[in-house]
Amino acid sequence: MDDSAEPGAQALAPLLAAFDAAATDGHFTRAAERLGMPQSSLSRRIRALEQALGVALFQPVGRGVTLTPQGRDLHEQTRGVVRALDDAVHRVRADADPDSGLVRFGFPLTLGPVSIPSLLAQFHTRAPRVRLHLVQAHGEELAEQVREGRLDLAVMIPPPPDLPSVDLGRQRIELHVARTHPLAARTRIDLAELADAAFIANPPSYHLRALLDTWCAAAGFTPRVLFEITEFETVRALVALGLGVALLPVAELPQPDLAVVRIDGERDREIGLVSGDHRPTLAVARLREFLIEHGDAISGV
Repeated sequence: MDDSAEPGAQALAPLLAAFDAAATDGHFTRAAERLGMPQSSLSRRIRALEQALGVALFQPVGRGVTLTPQGRDLHEQTRGVVRALDDAVHRVRADADPDSGLVRFGFPLTLGPVSIPSLLAQFHTRAPRVRLHLVQAHGEELAEQVREGRLDLAVMIPPPPDLPSVDLGRQRIELHVARTHPLAARTRIDLAELADAAFIANPPSYHLRALLDTWCAAAGFTPRVLFEITEFETVRALVALGLGVALLPVAELPQPDLAVVRIDGERDREIGLVSGDHRPTLAVARLREFLIEHGDAISGV
């Protein structure tokens, strides 16, 4: 038999949808009503499917229909595929609705657990049917996920130059020391005064570590980093134990064991809302507009 003469998946899809509805309901009229079509149209589709396959799929029983052995076998093989296709179509349609759909949103490790969660709670009140898939990660990881299309939006500090972004404000970087540290009583400090200090910092791949190295070099010294660690809360814990000092954004929750000292000069970095190069869904655009409108809640200005 010539394979080219057989109907392809594109031609069979509407026929299988009609077949699945009739097989599930056991009644052509009810199946047609559920699909929103005349019964005659559903009957034609089922006859076309039977002709394409060369077998009868239904037989009458009472006022309804029941599957033939071949129909039962086809239904077992195809009902999962039809359901999956139907789910995919519903999901795509939902993503085109500004009041529903899915938004994949990322934010950095230094923003939480207050500012971003609070904003998302406000957004949920406005759009309770929008589903949010959240990722909190290191900046370069967020950027890579946006580039690959695994994230729709991400708040990043700073935003990478190769991705579209909107300025949301600035994040101030301060000196953090233990409450028992000699500098704890100071309100301001010149960075050059820390030339002999032991620092606790992120690895060199982190933007905050790059700022530390750059700022210290401009002040005439190389920082002596005693501990390197990725987790910001662990950095704060080590500082609180008196093991070193750190340059960090101010924590969003009270840190009673830490003192924060302002550093002279411009010591901040840009907060940006980053999006991919793809066309956003209406739900993504709605969250983006909300975050731009409330950017001051992220930057604290």
